This record gives sequence, structure tokens and C-alpha cells, in this order.
Amino acid sequence: MKKIINLLSAAVLVSSLISCGDKKKEQEAIVAPQGMNVLDLSKFGKPFAIFVPDTVAAKLLIVQQTYGALDIKVGNNFAISINEQTADIELKKKDIKEDEVNKFKNYVVQEPNAIFWESEITKPEFHFIINQKIGTTDYSFEETKTTEAEPFGKEAIQKMFDSAKNIKEIKKEPAS
Repeated sequence: MKKIINLLSAAVLVSSLISCGDKKKEQEAIVAPQGMNVLDLSKFGKPFAIFVPDTVAAKLLIVQQTYGALDIKVGNNFAISINEQTADIELKKKDIKEDEVNKFKNYVVQEPNAIFWESEITKPEFHFIINQKIGTTDYSFEETKTTEAEPFGKEAIQKMFDSAKNIKEIKKEPAS
């Protein structure tokens, strides 16, 4: 009886190894959450896709900045800046707490590689920074700041934070 069990176990093991072996890893389809679209950034030199709000109702604008950042804007409630280096989260936390104009209120999220916080000048505003490693490259994501418009509200920042947190690496097939 033991021999039969051992033989069956070996057969199952061998067949599972054979069925898994030598298949090319295929890119899983990237599915955006409700109300969002998948934006493939590989044509901008970034090996990943990011989720952006539906671009039917709002215009999509992608700008490669001269200082290296890639800015993605959709309408008036979504604007992310992507940099090819990590942000110093601990230094940023120190700067946030010492800012005498834009007073720190509290952290909404505080993780080793991500912060999302509330501050206030005359009324509440929200900000975030996330560090991600994609492939062999480090990136930082944050909201694009502008003096031409009101600061983003909590909902808008939450959407950008979630988008940056859930980027999807796009794996290139090796040339045969």
C-alpha cells in the first residue's frame, strides 16, 4: 500500500513539474477598478501601468518635465508626479512637522514607504508621497502641486494615493 501511495505521489509531482516547466510567464491582464482606466506608461520609459480616472469626462494630460518627472493629470481632481528616485520619507516627515505656514494636522496613512497627511494654511489640505520599487528602479509618487488651483481634497488625494500604491509592473517578453 505504501508503495502505491509513493508511486502515485511521485507521478503527481512529476506531472505537475512537467506542466509548469518551460512556459513563458505571460503578463496578467491589468484590470482597473470601477471608474478608472489603465494607463500604460512604457512608452514614457516607465515599466508599469497606473490607474487614472475615466478620461471620457476629463482630459488626460501627460507631461515629461525637463527636471525628469513625469506628470499625469486628469481633469481638476487627479495630478500625480512620478520621479525616478525615492523620496526621503523621514526627512519629509520632519519638514512637514516643522512647517510653520502649512501646519501639520495628522497622518491619514503612515507606513515605511508611504505617507498621506493632512495640513492646513487657511483650510484643510491633503498630500501624499509613496516610494515604490518596480523592477530594478526606485520611484516616488506624489500629488502635483500648483499655485493656480485649490489644494486637493481628501477624496482626490485618496484616489491618487490608491492609484500610486497599486501600480502594475509591465513585464517585457525577452526577444527570441
